Amino acid sequence: MTHVPFLIAAYAVFVLVLGSDALGSWLRMRRARQQALRRQQRLQARATPTPTSALGPELSR
Repeated sequence: MTHVPFLIAAYAVFVLVLGSDALGSWLRMRRARQQALRRQQRLQARATPTPTSALGPELSR
């Protein structure tokens, strides 16, 4: 029964690696969603026309 501590340690390392991989994937997905949301908001802001002021035609002459 001297191998039991080694098995426990191996499973513990496996769980730690699996958990860190899951955390890294979750953080990457979160960052990608935030970037996509910012990109979408930026594109929507460009698509909406800016209200023209009364000086707009005067300045273009």
